[in-house]
Amino acid sequence: MIKSHWALATSLCLAWGAIAPALAQTAAPPPEKVLRYAFPVAETGFDPPQLSDLYSRIITANIFDALYGYDYLSRPARIKPNLAQGMPAVSADFRTYTVTLRRGIHFADDPAFGGRKREVTAQDVVYTYKRIFDPKTKSPSLSGLQEEKILGMDDLRRKAQANGSFDYDTEIEGLRALDRYTVQFRLEQPRPRFIHTLSDPGILGIMAREVVEKYGDQIMEHPVGTGAFMLAEWQRSSRITLVRNPNYREEFYDEQPDPKDPESVAIAARMKGKRLPLLDKVVVSIIDEPQPRWLSFLNGEHDLMERLPQNFATHAIPNNKLAPNLARRGIQMERVPLSDITMFFFRMDHPLVGGYTPEKVALRRAINLAYNSEEEVRLPRRGQAIVAQGFVMPNTGSFDPQFRSEMGTHDRARAVALLDMFGYVDRDGDGWRDQPDGQPLVLEYETLGTADYRELDEVLKKNLDAVGIRIVFRIGKWPEQLKAARAGKLMMWGVGLSASSPDSGPVLERGYSKAWGQGNLARFSNKQFDELYQKQSQMPDGPERDKVIQDAVRILVAYMPYKVRTHRIGTDLMQPWLVGYKRHPNAREFWRYVDVDTARLPKQ
Repeated sequence: MIKSHWALATSLCLAWGAIAPALAQTAAPPPEKVLRYAFPVAETGFDPPQLSDLYSRIITANIFDALYGYDYLSRPARIKPNLAQGMPAVSADFRTYTVTLRRGIHFADDPAFGGRKREVTAQDVVYTYKRIFDPKTKSPSLSGLQEEKILGMDDLRRKAQANGSFDYDTEIEGLRALDRYTVQFRLEQPRPRFIHTLSDPGILGIMAREVVEKYGDQIMEHPVGTGAFMLAEWQRSSRITLVRNPNYREEFYDEQPDPKDPESVAIAARMKGKRLPLLDKVVVSIIDEPQPRWLSFLNGEHDLMERLPQNFATHAIPNNKLAPNLARRGIQMERVPLSDITMFFFRMDHPLVGGYTPEKVALRRAINLAYNSEEEVRLPRRGQAIVAQGFVMPNTGSFDPQFRSEMGTHDRARAVALLDMFGYVDRDGDGWRDQPDGQPLVLEYETLGTADYRELDEVLKKNLDAVGIRIVFRIGKWPEQLKAARAGKLMMWGVGLSASSPDSGPVLERGYSKAWGQGNLARFSNKQFDELYQKQSQMPDGPERDKVIQDAVRILVAYMPYKVRTHRIGTDLMQPWLVGYKRHPNAREFWRYVDVDTARLPKQ
């Protein structure tokens, strides 16, 4: 009997020894799903109305929600409800838009809410749009939203400018909360594409008033939205960590792929019905030099190589095909033409490169003709771009691939002839041209000084050297350069611009006189251009509007406040464990739609 009990105890111990590891294994939490990748330039902050740079807006687009958004897989781009219950009720004259909000959507928890769950209401929408017009916000998006002509909003701003305080509590005709969940926009003029304005969370993500009032001047550091992610840690210009928002609404993957794109169809089938977001965390590093950014991806430290550095295109995608060594590792490639332009501007109120007199226009046009955009595409960009002929971007409604203009022309002989004709000649025999009044002609161009920018700058210098124009490069930091450009302190600066909607019209803000210090960094002013800009904004899509847009582009080509250089081709590389990634031409809030297959992660 004693032996029997001992045997039983032994058997139980042996059984427990077999079961315990299994129980421990069952109890262990699943591996954390983390998306890791890098930005090539530093962020400026996370308060949506204060932003104009792409990379900060990527962060805010994933923290905040707009009323509408884009289906992640649909091509061409298709707008769908986000915070809204359905599509807006739109009047026949495109002047009244009425939106009903979904109920039960809450902001991320924050001390500003005093420990209670804070639901999004129509008043939050009203407050968010009013902040753009508050002079204290100094929003670079002001001119664009002013063109939507929201009734009463400009008057409210003027009163604030007069008395020093913006009255958020005054109700205006053009923006009203009809009830707790219904907001109505009334516009002075027809705006057929106003829904695009309602679909940009990077700038018009809905905010809570008590959060802005609690953090005041520190609001750039305290973004609180309703989006899938929330800011957990920020090491300025170094590392940004975001985590899943536990208050995020119940949302399931239901994106509608282009049936002609088998890759999108496969993604939709694999992801359909999954609860969003799929990731637990996103870690964004700031790595301005292309080589360490590329090596971080090759070494498996990053899951996504967002926009392969052009310096490595010949190694990673020879002949625009994924290199065999990368393919063997299971690395995936997504290569698409971007809805963007690269350009540099001439500050139009600068005494050297600005002005509207014939000799000043001739100088800018000569610089344009001297510059060889095809050489830029072939050498520093390694074929990852096409020469731009104007401002209209690929994947937008008015883009015409057959359009040609002087903007995309390289003609050194014509450049030399223009310079000679208008008195830009070498007067002191030092080999460099001088101004017509005999003063030195020295261009000052702001740049970053990283390897990829150095290659681009070499092409610019080589082409200007060839026509006798001296250029000096001033190396700085991107956020500071942006501030200086807005303040009108730079002579020339090279920037890129990406479309946030499939509409071709907003890019023309770069020449609109009321957008000085905002979108119009060149400070260009032309009455005829302004009239065309306003006219196209009220027209329905179609050939007539396309012609007005091209007429506006021709004015910019003639006066040359900007030299538009290229439209880039984006090549994204993904590690084999990153699932569901697809570049959208307009939307930036892709994080919630991608997953990490933890079973395929490298063993530590």
